[in-house]
Amino acid sequence: MLPLKDDNPTARFPVLTVVLIALNILVFAYQSTKPNPQVFSDLSEFNASQSGMVCEFGLVPDRVLDGHAPRDDACVLRNEKQARFVSLVTHQFIHGGWFHLFGNMLFLWVFGNNVEDRLGRIRFLPFFLLCGIVAALGQAFTNPHSIVPLVGASGAISGVLGAYFVLFPRARVLTIVGIFPLRLPAWIVLGAYIALQFLYIGGQSQAGEGGVAYW
Repeated sequence: MLPLKDDNPTARFPVLTVVLIALNILVFAYQSTKPNPQVFSDLSEFNASQSGMVCEFGLVPDRVLDGHAPRDDACVLRNEKQARFVSLVTHQFIHGGWFHLFGNMLFLWVFGNNVEDRLGRIRFLPFFLLCGIVAALGQAFTNPHSIVPLVGASGAISGVLGAYFVLFPRARVLTIVGIFPLRLPAWIVLGAYIALQFLYIGGQSQAGEGGVAYW
């Protein structure tokens, strides 16, 4: 399922939604200007790379929850450039690739404007960031000793989707299902999104693999 737009007009232009999308794109564009070698000759080369930026601003569960992540890991050492709780916010603006960024920004564009319109601009930004923080902590507690950095706005945007589900369950959303464009109620589109997360979690657990922060 790929949502394209909804039939839910807003009373005012979604300034903060657009600013958040622009900020995420700009951060990723800057991230993309850094080299991305597969093998690093030394620590300085790693620190100057895209991987180094992900490690610096991503959320490392073991460090956030425990504060004593192993210091013999280059990624953890880079993460220590920032106070450990700062990453609860900064990780939301770092993405693992163009597809990761595009998917998140598409969902934010389709659903964020109405949530911003209902909450108001003063409440929307704290709500967005708080959703990202709670989601990241929830994911971190599922694997508290992980030193793999968590990145992306998915947690914050999932909070926005939850708000839309509650506030506008009957709004129609133009959605690509397979190859067919359909106008479906938001409760079906977002309900399916939620259900898929649990299916992916189950598949991930059975395969014994990680990599995507479905929790």
